[in-house]
Amino acid sequence: MKTESAVKDRYAAGAKAQEGALCCPIDYDPKYLEVIPQEVIDRDYGCGDPSKHVREGETVLDLGSGTGKICFIAAQVVGKTGRVIGVDMTDDMLEVARVNAPVVAQRIGYANVEFRKGRIQDLALDLELLESRLSENPIADANSFLAFEELAAELRIKQPLIPDSSVDVVVSNCVLNLVSVSAREQLFREIFRVLRPGGRAVISDIVGDADIPQELQDDPHLWSGCISGAYREDLFLKAFEDAGFQAIRCLNLDAKPWQTVKGFEFRSMTLEAVKPPEGPCLEQHQAVIYKGPFKKVLDDEGHPMERGKRYAVCGRTYEFYRAHYPDQFEFVDPLTEVPVGEATDFDCTITRLRYPEETKGTDYHATTDASDCCSGTSCC
Repeated sequence: MKTESAVKDRYAAGAKAQEGALCCPIDYDPKYLEVIPQEVIDRDYGCGDPSKHVREGETVLDLGSGTGKICFIAAQVVGKTGRVIGVDMTDDMLEVARVNAPVVAQRIGYANVEFRKGRIQDLALDLELLESRLSENPIADANSFLAFEELAAELRIKQPLIPDSSVDVVVSNCVLNLVSVSAREQLFREIFRVLRPGGRAVISDIVGDADIPQELQDDPHLWSGCISGAYREDLFLKAFEDAGFQAIRCLNLDAKPWQTVKGFEFRSMTLEAVKPPEGPCLEQHQAVIYKGPFKKVLDDEGHPMERGKRYAVCGRTYEFYRAHYPDQFEFVDPLTEVPVGEATDFDCTITRLRYPEETKGTDYHATTDASDCCSGTSCC
């Protein structure tokens, strides 16, 4: 909790007066900044722009939303049919965001942003609701403390701050590394929980090029400054993998360090990770061909695939690949579509080739004329 107190104190001060050392400067699309009040822009701290990767009509959750800059940008991107929720634990930041939300809504012509008080590693607990109940029944002894814990557990279930599978995109801008090491596994479970199947996390954060020594981690000023709590580059991506995400990719990794401390380099990374879809693995006679450039790849479910070979996949995997790896694979549909209701179970624990007869059918004996594959009189 020592690191959390340092973060709250520093960001509370950062809500009242601009502090340039909190994060590195970012170039945002100026057309989205025109409607945002200057005090929001001056007191926004980040290291990337995950809002560039949200889409019209989506429900977006911004973790550690601060004064609301990313939320107000995302509000314009998702449009009237979309929705944006900001979560922050700092009252001073929330006050600035909430005061300016009606201003932005008036300028863009619709209101689709709200701000909620919570800890990003515990997205089920509504802190303002908890505080309200606590004011009615203050903690005075051990029994009231135990009752308070029971109340918090009940609120998480019956009145969650962010319900299960309720958002399309989770974004965050230089906040995950502020969470204490002991709470990080829970943090990633929470991100996974609130996303709908097929939803994605788009996260900008500061990462380090090596393991950060304990002496730097124990420095509250370096921690609250997005430095000593930084993930090692590869472990940042692995944290999403361990939480169950797939299609994890680095969208940006700055070549130049934002800051160097005692030889350790810290730079901005933005990544995307997808919560895989749910559902059974069904045999629908589909195939995928990995196009290269590598000789062999391994997907997130442990399936090795060599360049140029046709592999059998289930219908769920087929659609997931087509949605997230359209440039890496060729997609081979069966000659006769197999409806879901007629499909049999597919064993996704093995990797096997898909022979052409399986997609064309054993009775396929067609002979055709040459297709008009190119302009002119000949393909040769």
